Amino acid sequence: MNEKNLKTENHRKRRDLDMLHGSLWDKLLMFALPLAAGSMLQQLFNSADIAVIGRFVGKHAMAAVGSNGPIISLLVNFFVGLSIGANAVIAQSIGRNDRKRVTEAVHTSIVIAVLGGVITGSVGFIFVRPILELMAVPGSVAPLAAVYLRIYFAGMPFIMLYNFEASIFRSRGDTRTPLIVLILAGSMNVALNLVFVVGLHRNVDGVAIATVISNIFSSMTLLVLLVRDKTWIHVDIRRLRIYRSVMGRILKIGMPAGVQGIVFSISNTIVQAAVNSLGADIMAGSSAGYNLEIFEYFMLNAFGQAAVTFIGQNYGAGDLDRCRRVTRDAMTEIMILTVIVSFLMVHFSADLLGIFSKDPAVIRYGQIRVRAILTIYILDAFIEVMSGIMRGYGYSVIPAAISVIGICGVRISWVFLVFPHFRTLGNLLSVYPISWAVTSAVLVIAYFRMMVHLRRSHSLRRETCATCEVSVKDD
Repeated sequence: MNEKNLKTENHRKRRDLDMLHGSLWDKLLMFALPLAAGSMLQQLFNSADIAVIGRFVGKHAMAAVGSNGPIISLLVNFFVGLSIGANAVIAQSIGRNDRKRVTEAVHTSIVIAVLGGVITGSVGFIFVRPILELMAVPGSVAPLAAVYLRIYFAGMPFIMLYNFEASIFRSRGDTRTPLIVLILAGSMNVALNLVFVVGLHRNVDGVAIATVISNIFSSMTLLVLLVRDKTWIHVDIRRLRIYRSVMGRILKIGMPAGVQGIVFSISNTIVQAAVNSLGADIMAGSSAGYNLEIFEYFMLNAFGQAAVTFIGQNYGAGDLDRCRRVTRDAMTEIMILTVIVSFLMVHFSADLLGIFSKDPAVIRYGQIRVRAILTIYILDAFIEVMSGIMRGYGYSVIPAAISVIGICGVRISWVFLVFPHFRTLGNLLSVYPISWAVTSAVLVIAYFRMMVHLRRSHSLRRETCATCEVSVKDD
């Protein structure tokens, strides 16, 4: 190995985490924290879009961009969920030391991302008007909202490609590279917003074009890095195609997670509609409280994705004991962090909510939401990480089905059956701990039943291997 290649290999080893050996506590943190930071930065960059358009264009343009939030959130949740399938399959293959399978999964993931983005973008572009009507976007805002959404749909292949590429890097333990690229792309997005809107006097189309350009930059940068990569996740453009067996496995794990994200978005929209019916002050306070929650949720979600990758690699390596250590350490870390962060947010809630509004009524209702949600957020932390653990083992339908029924089903039922009789914010927010408690309890039962099945299968494989070895010696 020449000096240049040796330096490249040493740099890769420092960047990638060895999930199969050594300590886990520090490695879980090193994996999850950059991932959480990336999500937080993305949220801040999205807020910058609305801030620029609101400050330099006007409230109708700001409303047009903001009105697309639910549909964009729904699509992003689906793509992120789908990319979890690629993460799990590649991680398991790395753990099994199966280079051929890794290569097939990487190239299949790239093709799925591009094709999925083209199909989703094309359908969305054609049906923009019906989508906006379904979302009840006011007529005064709809034309601008349609312009923004059409341009956003045109960039869908690049948005989906970035999510899958980031999952490929995460599968080998590298969360820093996608974070660095995201920082560069987000900074470019903010700068282009100012260029198009302030310098060139564009409207919502300027913000949308800036978003698409930044997504093109991030996805193409990661693609170049994958093409230049000399490890197992190297991408050879000539080998890009769909390998059926791998695609089936990716979709089997990723599709339930993606559908779960869609259903979550729908149920949250229904809850938000109930909040909206309680008046402007409560709407504003709840919105401010949500903006605090979402930053803590990014931490929960990051540990859930860490669990997918760490469990995936170690399960692929056949090390169930280390998988149990991953479960124990990931759960312990997220519980401790959730308690600390939740306590700080609740304790300083008035000051934090004051960032969004100085109105005493808004702050008061925001505190009601923060206290109702964050004091029991540890239940949601458990759900996120436990779902990630089960997906790491390859069981994706079970946590998705339990979450859809236990969380979405309970919330929707509560809004339509209980809330109409007791129309208060406190009553509405009580659906969160109830739905989390129900889901957590069922997930615990499902997890232990899954582990019993896995231990039996693992023991059977070991017995079969031992029998084969004896037969070979006798021969």
